Amino acid sequence: MARFVLAQAGSEATRPTFWKIGHLGEAIFYYLAAVAIAIFAFGVYERFATYAKGTDSWFDRLDDLSGRIASATKIVFSNQKQFNRDLYAGLMHAFVFWGFLTLLIGTTILMIDMDFWTKGLGQESFFKGAFYLSYSLVMDAMGLLFVVGVGMAIYRRYWVQNHRLWGRHTSAEDDLFVWSLFLLGVGGYVTEGVRILGTSATRDVSFETVSFVGWFVYDVLAVAGVSPEMATAAYPVIWWSHALLALAFVASVPYAKPFHMISSFANVVTRDEKAGKRLPGVPDDASPEEIGHGSIEDFSWKELLDHDACTKCGRCSSVCPAKASDRPLDPRDVILDLKRYREDRDAGNVEEMPIITDATVDETYSPGRRAEAATDGGVATGESVIASETMEACMSCMACMDACPVEIEHVEQFTQMNRRLTESGQMDPNVQDTMMNVFQNGNTFGEPQRKRPDWADELDFEIPDARDESVEYLWYVGDYPSFDERNRKVARSLATILEESGVSYGILYDDEQADGNDVRRVGEEGLYEMLVEDNAEAIQNCDYDKIVCTDPHSYNTFKNEYPEFEACEWTEDDVFHYTQVVEDLFTELGLSGTELDYTVTYHDPCHLGRYNDEYEAPREIVKATGCELDEMPRNRDNSFCCGGGGGGLWMDFDEDPKPSEERLREALNDTDAGSRVEKFVVACPMCMTMYEDGRKTGGYEDDIEIVDVSELLVDAIGRKEQVEVAAD
Repeated sequence: MARFVLAQAGSEATRPTFWKIGHLGEAIFYYLAAVAIAIFAFGVYERFATYAKGTDSWFDRLDDLSGRIASATKIVFSNQKQFNRDLYAGLMHAFVFWGFLTLLIGTTILMIDMDFWTKGLGQESFFKGAFYLSYSLVMDAMGLLFVVGVGMAIYRRYWVQNHRLWGRHTSAEDDLFVWSLFLLGVGGYVTEGVRILGTSATRDVSFETVSFVGWFVYDVLAVAGVSPEMATAAYPVIWWSHALLALAFVASVPYAKPFHMISSFANVVTRDEKAGKRLPGVPDDASPEEIGHGSIEDFSWKELLDHDACTKCGRCSSVCPAKASDRPLDPRDVILDLKRYREDRDAGNVEEMPIITDATVDETYSPGRRAEAATDGGVATGESVIASETMEACMSCMACMDACPVEIEHVEQFTQMNRRLTESGQMDPNVQDTMMNVFQNGNTFGEPQRKRPDWADELDFEIPDARDESVEYLWYVGDYPSFDERNRKVARSLATILEESGVSYGILYDDEQADGNDVRRVGEEGLYEMLVEDNAEAIQNCDYDKIVCTDPHSYNTFKNEYPEFEACEWTEDDVFHYTQVVEDLFTELGLSGTELDYTVTYHDPCHLGRYNDEYEAPREIVKATGCELDEMPRNRDNSFCCGGGGGGLWMDFDEDPKPSEERLREALNDTDAGSRVEKFVVACPMCMTMYEDGRKTGGYEDDIEIVDVSELLVDAIGRKEQVEVAAD
């Protein structure tokens, strides 16, 4: 880098970069900078070499690379996911991100001027005059934004002590990271202020007022009695302290938390827009020992990148219904446990162990166990890295993935570990019984298939058979509407709506089998594929235009997963949830929009909302009945799971509170209407089951009624007919 000569009073505005450092100091700085960059480059290489060991092809995630980069740049640079549900954190991260980026760009500009433009090409420096003044103003303004952002982080972390920032993976590394950023930001201004004061003895520094923060430091030092001579003497020590901290930070990036600046962007670039809603299949030639994740080598390169991208922000933990109800799951801990195990194993600090077994949480690999082993001078051990009860607790609601600002794909990894449990015979007994019911009878209730259409016996009209006639809508009814007594009422309500609207529809009768959405999510991939083949064959033997599903779980897997299999001939555009179809039938039903006068609230099902972005159709139906819709505090993509997803409906958990009870309490106490809410409206049979149970166990039977959207609409149709009869 070229040295600047001190500007004399009244000369063109510029500043000395290596003032009082000397030629030897400059050479030492160059050397240390080269070392820091080399350490940085080697660390980044090692990280990506680790990803290269992961399974799957890189090209699976790099299609349309330019489009991916453009989309990721928009997401990252706008900080849009940081603002999701947390304005304070969004502002904080935006200040830090844009401030840091500006400082990095500013340093790069300075390097270009000194090392390439002037020294390399022999040109006159452009770092002076109007350019310098503009540069100084922008750098001071954005640097201040950076310091404010880091200050906000320190305040929230240590003063407020926000709960989601702390956990068993919190370490001194986190403290070192945030304080290093703070010292870098403040240290830059102290260095600038001391330089201005020191050079004021030999030149006019009035133009430096453009560096308003540095000038403020200069004023403070002058008021405090620091003379230009004292500032000149102290400057080399302050400059070197700041420079060494900056170089140490650069060198540490690949080895510590700062690496998320690289891994997070890479993770957003390589994200799968359908992750979670569409799970990966199992290779046809895979042996039972190769199904699921049993060792760290089984993880894909994207999953390893997921681990490194985690910033410990705790957003996934804060929205996880399993964690909120005291199930043994914290999605952040699972991701970080896997990462720490990989790093410790590579360092020789841990013995080889299974990724997941039926061990309890107390028998798994954890930070505490590592610390104990280190104290004893031994190697950390445990039954497995993750306990089976941890994965069984997952509701597959995808709240963690929706909240994650760096696009970590938790649900796919959790499913892969569940597959390993299934293949090794380590499955929850209740889930195992349910899977046997599906295998033997084609449904989760274990009932004979001939009873599947019995729900329609109480109707005063006959449901068309889609196997015998052409229909516009092939209605997949689903297990719970077919066999569960409460949900049979929902099926009859929807049948009434379809009949009243006059559309062409039909069902598969006893050729319909369980959809398999949750079968797949508990890890039973083989059984799921069998269901895909059987259902696809039954459906493709019919003449239909569209498939309509009662259950959002069925809707999700028919729409996003079945088309991935050769046995299936339809596309995602051919599949609808019943609320989407019914919304288009309002004109046929002849409702005035004033039939009902209930005050209701609506619960967004995970598989309809977060999974498939359908939020408006159910609301439009509710509003069309004349009901006053009072939104839940947590609604749409922030909706709270009922607890039934991911096989939760089939398991027994010691929960306090149950997710369904907490949700009903929220409806009665935290909505604007509060106790005036008469009906809790759902659009999912599994939600219906969970909330009916929660209404009993939570003591809400006299306070609120659980109804399906279709039942509310049938009620409105009945009121309309009563009015018409009275008018006649």
